[in-house]
Amino acid sequence: MSAALDGLVELLDLEELEVNIFRGRSPQENRQRVFGGQVAGQALVAAGRTVDRGVVHSLHAYFLRPGDPSHPILYEVDRIRDGRTFTTRRVLAIQHGRAIFTLSASFQPDEPGPEHGIPMPDAPDPESLPSFADWIAPRLTGKPEQLRVWFARDRPIDVRPVEPMDPFAPVARPPRQLVWIRANGTLPDSLLLHQCVVAYASDLTLLDTATLPHAIAWNDPAYAMASLDHAMWFHRPFRADSWLLYAQESPAAHGARGFVMGHLFTRDGALVVSVAQEGLIRPVGRR
Repeated sequence: MSAALDGLVELLDLEELEVNIFRGRSPQENRQRVFGGQVAGQALVAAGRTVDRGVVHSLHAYFLRPGDPSHPILYEVDRIRDGRTFTTRRVLAIQHGRAIFTLSASFQPDEPGPEHGIPMPDAPDPESLPSFADWIAPRLTGKPEQLRVWFARDRPIDVRPVEPMDPFAPVARPPRQLVWIRANGTLPDSLLLHQCVVAYASDLTLLDTATLPHAIAWNDPAYAMASLDHAMWFHRPFRADSWLLYAQESPAAHGARGFVMGHLFTRDGALVVSVAQEGLIRPVGRR
């Protein structure tokens, strides 16, 4: 594994403080708030640590407050139900005595049943696309050193957009994008870990899709942006260290909120995960 992926796996390896209570930390990066995918991944780890049978098939989460990256996050698991088939868990993430995130997840053992899946969109092979580091390098010329270090840092997820958006000079385009993603190294075989890594990765580019028609730069001071809620459905087993095509589309934006849907496919075309998110896209000073 790369050093960055090692760091992500360590972030997802929560410390168990007491029955149903876990502690997670944040990476020492210069962030104003905790990355939403990190909280979602850690909360799913906490839920999964309390489940004896089955794998997660869906989760629904709300981002309540910005997380403080300089302090640990406590995850309290409520064992809502242990049924004959389905197991339900609710997780509350707490910092400074206040809830910052809540997640509900449902687990189910593998069962036979009818199967179908929508077809994967056409996309070039990920190997034919430049890595993010190679693509961004010429665009960092003349940028402040802190910004160059931030964009050039080692990353746990290899992200390769089919049509990259220039983060510094975006051009308006339709609200859809195709992005190949995979963990930047080989992961252990735990399915829960692969699901948690994809939960982390699913928040990296999703809300950006809703900004595409409006040509909003990643750091545009005229807008405040943040994930509001996040839902995922895990249809089939997969490996997060193999390439997955993340097809994203934003059907609507209104009321300072953008809605985005995503589907993840394996290279052989199997739909393995579906995602939905609503995010804040608020013009600054217009509350």
